[in-house]
Amino acid sequence: MSHPFICPNCGHRTSEVDRTRGFTRRPKGCEKCGFAFLFELLDDYYPAPDAAFFVCDREGRVIGCGKNSFAFTGLEEEDVIGQRVETVLGLQFSNGDAPVDTVLEWGVRALDKQVQVSANRDLPAAAKADLFPAYDDDGGLLLVITPDK
Repeated sequence: MSHPFICPNCGHRTSEVDRTRGFTRRPKGCEKCGFAFLFELLDDYYPAPDAAFFVCDREGRVIGCGKNSFAFTGLEEEDVIGQRVETVLGLQFSNGDAPVDTVLEWGVRALDKQVQVSANRDLPAAAKADLFPAYDDDGGLLLVITPDK
């Protein structure tokens, strides 16, 4: 049985049978752009062409920015690495929800969450957020933010 994977750097999607390379525990990297690891989606997921990707560690700190992150936020990767994702992107989820913490604590997906993004103290922009847990020993999550039209 194959599983859908997505590269947070370039958005390339593949179907793989296993999460690791061969007999090692090292995660698979992207065959298209060479990014170090892929995220397993568990079911088919089609991000919008203008979706921005952010990879976070198990503490919710940004460890990588991918496709469209600069175009949406205006922030360079150097500006966000190591900072808590909610703080650096100015995320305000509706109803005071905290899906980043939920995904990190419970290892579950949080899809289609309304969010206001005000990175760099800009005017808030309405968006939808999809969050996916990392299914490896390191934990973490993939945050996909799609601007509202």
